[in-house]
Amino acid sequence: MPRKKKPNRDAAERVRHLIAVDTAAVMKRLATRQTEMVRLFSRLRDRSPLLEVVHSWFSTISFGELAAIEPHEQKAVNAFYELLSDLRWYLQYTEDMPLQVQQRVVKFAHELRAAHRALTEVIGPAEAEGAEVIEAQVLKKA
Repeated sequence: MPRKKKPNRDAAERVRHLIAVDTAAVMKRLATRQTEMVRLFSRLRDRSPLLEVVHSWFSTISFGELAAIEPHEQKAVNAFYELLSDLRWYLQYTEDMPLQVQQRVVKFAHELRAAHRALTEVIGPAEAEGAEVIEAQVLKKA
């Protein structure tokens, strides 16, 4: 018979998984729509294609839910979402011309990929059940 998980651990795993799903979705949209979103902004002079690409569920998460994950995980989550917030702010309020927007989006995308890799190392990928990461060194048998 399988062992029952502690409620707090189960809640933390669910929060980790939802964050992993959300961040993976944002990164996928950004990678696949990056060029087209700027092209639409240029042609339509409408910011919605820019902002829809960087939409996230994160704004609906509560302090209590975030408190369920470990402090080092909270720090990695914050680093990713703070950078995403900076990009969203830039896209919402920029007065730059489309070529400059494209260049800035490329720079942000590069930084977000690095932050997403770091976050995934800490909380695990979206499909994973989640497990603690243990650093180990393999030693040769004498």
